[in-house]
Amino acid sequence: MWHPNILKTIGNTPIVKLNRLTKDMACTVLVKLESFNPGGSVKDRIGYAMVEAAEASGQLKPGGVIVEATSGNTGTGIVQAARLKGYRCIFTATEKVSKEKRDLLTAYGADLVICPKDVDPEDPQSYYSTAERIAAETPGAVYLNQYYNEANVQAHYQTTGPEIWEQTEGQVTHFFATASTGGTISGSAMYLKEQNAEIQVIGVDCYGSSYFTYFHEGIIVPDEIYANQIEGAGKEYLAGNMHMDLLNDYTRASDQDAMKMARRLVKEEGIFAGQSSGLVLSGALQWLEHHPQEIRPDSVIVVLLPDSGMKYISKTYNDDWMREHNLI
Repeated sequence: MWHPNILKTIGNTPIVKLNRLTKDMACTVLVKLESFNPGGSVKDRIGYAMVEAAEASGQLKPGGVIVEATSGNTGTGIVQAARLKGYRCIFTATEKVSKEKRDLLTAYGADLVICPKDVDPEDPQSYYSTAERIAAETPGAVYLNQYYNEANVQAHYQTTGPEIWEQTEGQVTHFFATASTGGTISGSAMYLKEQNAEIQVIGVDCYGSSYFTYFHEGIIVPDEIYANQIEGAGKEYLAGNMHMDLLNDYTRASDQDAMKMARRLVKEEGIFAGQSSGLVLSGALQWLEHHPQEIRPDSVIVVLLPDSGMKYISKTYNDDWMREHNLI
């Protein structure tokens, strides 16, 4: 049976057991491969959902313009839907975004505005402020704002969470995910905990982000916030879709740990994943190692891997880039 269009292939991504990377662990460690979405990432889920929500609310009208601040993946998810529905897209992104992601967005026909990476979110030059300004100045434009858009959380509550529950036959005991907007981990956690309140949900943060300290201390420490190399993970502020009350713990891993783990994942398990995938898997395996009392032989760990390594050929999988940034 065929699909009526490419958007109907979003979701139902596979879950795969790790073997070599986890050979010394008594529990079962599974990874959910979001790279199997048509745009290559978990953000396909929310791109489609946010466009449909904007249409349903009447904000987005025929011939309208969609504006979004993106690290690349959400933009891809949005523009897929926009191509089929007849909308123009204008995306803002920082200089940190890989060449592969930039080329992908323009291949879809999106207009891309590149902004400085080391500026505060409130700075007029930031990619957030620039997106807001473009939306305000462009007739018929809608700024979707994935960080505060409830359709982001709901997309994962309605799809990602149920898929994990069904694919593990309700046996999942721990769920690990990284976060930027907060939608993936919050929406999935909301659904999973409704099925079994004992499921442990652990966020994985990158150094330079605010989430780890905010979870543990309830504050944002400006001195801890700095630019890192991992795209699409962490945040300088607490995004509106990041629901900390749904999490049981927060851990973190370094840029170097993330990049090395991504490289190990493809060499040892044959799974070609991106930077944030290396981050979440590195953090998850470290957390499991440091919390042996939390794990039993029948524990089933699910780690969500957000995107494909194809989007980072010029970075994580390029020895020259890795050396330039002191990562190998």
